[in-house]
Amino acid sequence: MTFRFSRPAVWTAISVVMLAFAAPVWSAMPAQPTLQVTTLQGKTFDLSAQRGKWVIVNFWATWCVPCIKEMPDISRFVAAHPNVRAIGLAYEDSDPADIKAFLAKRPVVYPIAQVTLDKPLKDFDQPRGLPTTYLISPDGKVATHIVGPVTEASLAKLIGQP
Repeated sequence: MTFRFSRPAVWTAISVVMLAFAAPVWSAMPAQPTLQVTTLQGKTFDLSAQRGKWVIVNFWATWCVPCIKEMPDISRFVAAHPNVRAIGLAYEDSDPADIKAFLAKRPVVYPIAQVTLDKPLKDFDQPRGLPTTYLISPDGKVATHIVGPVTEASLAKLIGQP
């Protein structure tokens, strides 16, 4: 038994298979994500424990210049607004001691945890660029997603705080 395939059919099949393997797998992020991480200080940060407050979930890296520039703004905003929390997620494979040394020179008032590239978070999409920030509303739902730096002013406008 011999099968005959037309040349266009073969190329179409090959193209479909190649695209299936080439395309990144992005699952739909839930509207109300969960997040439970251990901070660099050894404490647990649980997003669900923050209900009733705004939460800034910020992906950053020590080598990312815009990330470094926005960290003091996020820190000042959190310090000035008792109804706002933040978690910094160092998105890199560096040694945790290196991240701690970096933070010793650039301290922030919010906790920092490390997320390695090979162990992404379950309910958050992998960042397509850094910095990436998710604003979680007091009801635990994603209010907005920002790729690029944030400032105190932009956070105030998005959260509706003076």
